[in-house]
Amino acid sequence: MEDVLGAVGPRLRRLRRERNCTLSALSKSTGISVSTLSRLESGQRRPSLELLLPIARAHRVSLDDLVGAPPVDDPRVRMRPVRQDGRTIVPLTRNPGGLQAFKIVIEPREEEPEPKTHEGYEWLYVLNGRLRLVLAEHDIVLKTGEAAEFDTRLPHWFGNPGTQPVEILSLFGPQGERMHVRARSRRS
Repeated sequence: MEDVLGAVGPRLRRLRRERNCTLSALSKSTGISVSTLSRLESGQRRPSLELLLPIARAHRVSLDDLVGAPPVDDPRVRMRPVRQDGRTIVPLTRNPGGLQAFKIVIEPREEEPEPKTHEGYEWLYVLNGRLRLVLAEHDIVLKTGEAAEFDTRLPHWFGNPGTQPVEILSLFGPQGERMHVRARSRRS
């Protein structure tokens, strides 16, 4: 941890210089004083989230890239595709704690459903192929163009029942968050 924190100052200075940005300009865009920015870059000030978040926003980089965080195989943490157990998960949003979107490609493979539960609400849309969804006592197969939405506190599992990869879009949000609104058209 100290190694990561110790490397933050030089990384901040290098990033600022690569962007041809002065301490004064960065101060204006972040609201952080020039002296604090200078002390961060020289290692005389310990980095904190309240200082690093505005700097990351000003440079338009992720906080992980800003501090040089080590790789993590959790697609909710990194925007890079992750391959895991025959699945390729591509995060489409950077919204930790809020609505998250993923494209998931599931390779065909025989596997026994292991339903899980957790807080949240999920919406699945099959872009291509067939998706087996086990939801509480229901066991259904969704085809291209079909969707399912459910409370993730219900035991659920999904996988590929076919011989070709299945591509799905997954929207996941905190408990109680709705994925859509049904609206009626106005009559003229």
